[in-house]
Amino acid sequence: QVQLVESGGGLVQAGGSLRLSCVASTRNFRNYAMGWFRQAPGKEREFVAAANWSGVSTYYADSVKGRFTISRDNAKNTVYLQMNSLKPEDPAAYYCAARPRAVRGYESPRAYESWGQGTQVTVSS
Repeated sequence: QVQLVESGGGLVQAGGSLRLSCVASTRNFRNYAMGWFRQAPGKEREFVAAANWSGVSTYYADSVKGRFTISRDNAKNTVYLQMNSLKPEDPAAYYCAARPRAVRGYESPRAYESWGQGTQVTVSS
């Protein structure tokens, strides 16, 4: 499995921006597709965004499409989530996750084999 460490969460005003980062400890980062999920208190973990092993193919939940951007830098073993125009419904713990590139199902948490510890995002109105 891959160890993942997220950073970049914090408090931001509605309409503001944050960039989350997730560093993976593996020599084979290109073997993994990456995803971001979020979980608010009392709610199930939900898919936010995913990128294939190269970052060329990206996928988004409808709720964040046009506002969030996932990207990855394979030279740095890092995946990013740029979050713009944050809304009051975006606060949650955000988790990055790694999925073997041959495994399908980018929206399903079950497809991912490694998870970070999460970073909290809070939006003030």
